[in-house]
Amino acid sequence: MSFIDIFAWIVLIVLAVSTVAVVVFLAMLPGLIARRRNHPWAQAVTVGGWVTLFLGFVLWPIVLIWAYVDVPTAKERQP
Repeated sequence: MSFIDIFAWIVLIVLAVSTVAVVVFLAMLPGLIARRRNHPWAQAVTVGGWVTLFLGFVLWPIVLIWAYVDVPTAKERQP
């Protein structure tokens, strides 16, 4: 094996590891945001973020929006 072959394998491994890290971070992001904002359904948002990982991130934008939207409690709805 030449130096270029070894360098190519190192680049391939780094790209594969960084791709996996980005995908895991994107799956975790809605749950992290929901917990940080004290969302009433933070656990459900977290599960939704991981479920979208298996669905090809099709519903990921909806879960991300859900992490930012808080449903008002009954106390907040009353005048």
